[in-house]
Amino acid sequence: MKLYKKMLAATALAVLMAGSASAKTLVYCSPASPEGFDPAAYTGGDTFDASSRTAYNRLVEFKHGETTIEPGLAETWEVSEDGLEYTFHLRKGVKFQTTDFFTPTREFNADDVIFSFERQSKKDDPWHAYTSGVSYEYFDSMEFPTLIKEIKRVDDHTVTFVLSRPEAPFLADLAMDFASILSKEYADKLQADGKMDNLNQAPVGTGPFTFVAYQKDAVIRYKANPDYWNGKQPIDDLVFAITTDPAVRAQKLKAGECHIMSYPAPADIEGLKADSNLKVDEQAGLNVAYFAYNTLKAPYDKPEVRKALNMAINKQAIIDAVFQGSGQVAKNPIPPTMWGYNDAIKDDPYDPEAAKKMLEEAGVKDLKMKLWAMPVSRPYMPNARRTAELMQSDFAKVGVQAEIVSMEWGEYLKKSSDKDRDGSVILGWTGDNGDPDNFLGVLLGCAGVGNNNRAQWCYQPFEDLIQKAKVASNQEERAKLYEEAQVIFKEQAPWATLAHSTVFMPMSSKVSGYKMDPVGIHRFDGVDIAE
Repeated sequence: MKLYKKMLAATALAVLMAGSASAKTLVYCSPASPEGFDPAAYTGGDTFDASSRTAYNRLVEFKHGETTIEPGLAETWEVSEDGLEYTFHLRKGVKFQTTDFFTPTREFNADDVIFSFERQSKKDDPWHAYTSGVSYEYFDSMEFPTLIKEIKRVDDHTVTFVLSRPEAPFLADLAMDFASILSKEYADKLQADGKMDNLNQAPVGTGPFTFVAYQKDAVIRYKANPDYWNGKQPIDDLVFAITTDPAVRAQKLKAGECHIMSYPAPADIEGLKADSNLKVDEQAGLNVAYFAYNTLKAPYDKPEVRKALNMAINKQAIIDAVFQGSGQVAKNPIPPTMWGYNDAIKDDPYDPEAAKKMLEEAGVKDLKMKLWAMPVSRPYMPNARRTAELMQSDFAKVGVQAEIVSMEWGEYLKKSSDKDRDGSVILGWTGDNGDPDNFLGVLLGCAGVGNNNRAQWCYQPFEDLIQKAKVASNQEERAKLYEEAQVIFKEQAPWATLAHSTVFMPMSSKVSGYKMDPVGIHRFDGVDIAE
């Protein structure tokens, strides 16, 4: 029987919360189940919360609550003058977690770093396709297969990444979740035992929390890693109580059944703020919600059709009805809080009559479309179903009949990447590293077609600009190139940009040390709770 099936029943959640008599337990009401526990194989934030930010570390890390790079499993590093070699000096004495299913016999070393990256790049590696349907969307869409020429093992505690070209955001990219470092020894054991699937079901890392148990769609349990290189955490047990309905998450928080919740419904925020037992942190989100056309499919292969449909959408009505004061209309594919944002861009006006005329001039009549709506609330989109209903009504006014489509979240993410997808997709993005390339390159670059580029849009003038920006070392020069790229994006309209949201994080007043993160993940290292 697979390991994840040997887990605690949902009815045991109260026991999980209580822990032992002397243990401190923190319960987080999570909005969705993880797609798996291998952070390299996915792009979803809930998956990262449950894997990379609990069980794992990276060579470099983002400072808690910032996008500033700081040492992680690498204590120091040097970059060659030509920007083609990055040498990392690894932290000594770091232990992998001991669990019920694995006991390490050695400490972290260079072999683990090489394994963690080469399994993503080398198609002949036995770990490249170790489980059904596995893919490496971030690694591929960020062009790492062609970027990393070689990883040299200098000694046990030194590795050098040799690049084929300079890459300005490379260090920031290595702090992202897909670059988490796994145990090669654990992988070798799983391979020898014929249990390779367990790499994605039972994580073993060097991070602050050790995985204990998972019951799908119900609960994930962790304990503080007693051997964590950065010190044992203030809490003893961490529980993810998976609760898909935001109203139910709010009820659980108020009832004390969980201590922190994410993505409250906008209608619930004032009530949560008014509760004297709670506190609600907030910050401008480094995010965008968008509606991506499949530009490989007619008639969405025509920019004039996409522009017309964009003009049919009443985005302010979506902000008013769905975000209820917690968002702003988006005109660009990057948020206004990010460097390189082009504020001179003029947004497409809401003009149904002009939109209808443009569709007629493009020869589009009686258009029927599938309008995909996410099944979960996200920081960039609190209610995709309601948004889809509003858009459905808007499209009807210009003679377009839209059918709303939804499905399970993991399936939605997977199928929305398909180049043959039938339909246009509501989705969004929270920046991973504070760099514009993480939006413009990952979401709209040619390398992302078939994975993170949900518009399946590869447009050479745009591609040339973002490639130049990636190799430029001067941020001012890079910003100008990204500003030009946003002009082309607006002209070509592979998306309708919908909104940038304000992110709220309600929690018990007993919680201390929690920091909201600009890259949208939820970290519980450093968090404490009063007895």
